[in-house]
Amino acid sequence: MPDPNLDARRDRALRAWNLSNEIVLIHAGHPIQKPGGFDQCYPFAPHPHYRWLTNQKRPGSVLAFDPTSGWQHFVEPVTEHERVWDGDPPEPVGLPVAELEQWKVARAGRPVVNLGSSDETGDLAEPLTTALDHERRKKDDWEVALMRRTASATAAGYALMPEVIRPGVTERQIQIELEAGFARAGADGTGYASIVGTGTNSRVFHFTPGGKAVAPEDLILIDAGAMIDDYVIDVTRTYTATGKWEGRHADVRAIVRAAQEAVFALCKPGVRWSECHRAAAMVIAQGLADLGLSKVSAQDLCESGAVALFLPHGVGHAVGLGVRDSGGAMPGAPKEPSKVCGVNIRVDLPLEPGFVMTIEPGLYIIPALLDKEETRSKFADVFYWDRLESWKTFGGLRLEDNLLITDSEPENLTAMIPW
Repeated sequence: MPDPNLDARRDRALRAWNLSNEIVLIHAGHPIQKPGGFDQCYPFAPHPHYRWLTNQKRPGSVLAFDPTSGWQHFVEPVTEHERVWDGDPPEPVGLPVAELEQWKVARAGRPVVNLGSSDETGDLAEPLTTALDHERRKKDDWEVALMRRTASATAAGYALMPEVIRPGVTERQIQIELEAGFARAGADGTGYASIVGTGTNSRVFHFTPGGKAVAPEDLILIDAGAMIDDYVIDVTRTYTATGKWEGRHADVRAIVRAAQEAVFALCKPGVRWSECHRAAAMVIAQGLADLGLSKVSAQDLCESGAVALFLPHGVGHAVGLGVRDSGGAMPGAPKEPSKVCGVNIRVDLPLEPGFVMTIEPGLYIIPALLDKEETRSKFADVFYWDRLESWKTFGGLRLEDNLLITDSEPENLTAMIPW
């Protein structure tokens, strides 16, 4: 669909770059062939920098910029082979990519920076990419409207779940109905591989749904979102097999919801994302004490990193043009991940209006972490290890929404999906 903000986006990039004489080439990239697949390739996704600055998806194309003459789009023409095998796509607008070399020759001797390719060259490649990442974090009105459409398609799939989920249904059957709901509501597809885990599979972060059937005592964790025009919504909901929340399930659900609400309250311009993770971890840590599993204070659990045994991932990440949109740190900040409450977080920067962040706290019982000898030794006096034994089959529970940061209160783009 036409993007009325394209020129404004390019202007934002140029202000961030502040170039004088440098040539910048932003590559769409090429399809990746499947091993042994001969003419079969993985689904093509253009580099997000190219996609953001062109609203195009044409493989092999290059967007070029010269400070003295402006932008020039070089595109790969449609071939006869494509028309025969893949259909009849519209002819892309721009100069043939074969003319790029002549364009470069006319500018010989000037610095050239390649972005969006496996051969990112030039001393400016990293700072230009960092600056462009920062601009891409701030969604404009067109992007937000597209994400609202994607959220609506996602909600349509989740609306089916209370009727679909029941004892005896398999993870794969749940996935099929969920994704069909996305498609019927206008989604191009899923934004990432859908996760559906029942019982102990609910504690596996990237679990691939299979033939396991839901048991009456199970939690069922679904992490899935629709995609429209390459923009993605990333949502998690956790269900019970019976639709009722009782006992430990209800207790943990209340803790995770409180952790998410603590982050929501912080999500305002200027707040550093590391503080958002810390807030969630503190609630989870206090919850462990309330459940009778921890012997120490929430502060001690967070400072020692012990809470990471139960919340081993960051509380969220940037989402938008792809499920992992431009995260990282501010221009000029160290690139190393920051460790907060025992976890390396993907994003460490102050929030700004226009950011869309996932807020996804969870509480998991993961024997692979808890049964390690060094873990038991290090935290021998921190947890009631005997009590944890009865939790081994609990699985995991996560709640994830997508929050748009505004000048005032944040907006939950996925609030229409109940839990």
